[in-house]
Amino acid sequence: MFIINTLFIALSLSMDAFAVSVCKGLGMKKINRRHAFIIGGFFGIFQAIMPLIGWAVGRQFTHFMTRTSHWVAFGLLFFIGAKMLIEAFKEPQEELRADMDYKELFILAVATSIDALAVGVVFAFEGTPVLPSVLIIGAVTFALSVFGVAAGSRVGAKYNKGAQITGGAILILLGGKILLEGLGVF
Repeated sequence: MFIINTLFIALSLSMDAFAVSVCKGLGMKKINRRHAFIIGGFFGIFQAIMPLIGWAVGRQFTHFMTRTSHWVAFGLLFFIGAKMLIEAFKEPQEELRADMDYKELFILAVATSIDALAVGVVFAFEGTPVLPSVLIIGAVTFALSVFGVAAGSRVGAKYNKGAQITGGAILILLGGKILLEGLGVF
């Protein structure tokens, strides 16, 4: 069950990076594999580092939160999921460029991985094994980002909204599952 939950979390967290990767690919007339792997690397590394940081911070507070950790986990995952759903229905503010501006990639990688920081806190409260989790999250994000660049260069931004909606819904459902388990419902 751990691996399935972690894969769902990884897929959900990677939706922002996937959407940005598709947008980066849109500007490429032909897929540039090197650029796709660089973009995937930026997003994958940050999606792996941020939950690790969140876990380290969360570990400092777990002894205060053990009785309410399921509520905290639910609240964080619900907030992140709702934020993803709201962003999916907003009009895009600006079009992303396809060039390889490393400063821009760094900012995008940080921005798309902030949610993973909060998930790391949830990992600490829930006692989730952090190293396998961050490796799975990083690998899934890397793969989806590389795929996103390729898809963007071929198909376009047709599925960005659906990916964000799916990711947000999955995080909200996982939060609800954690809450129900914490309340002893199942």
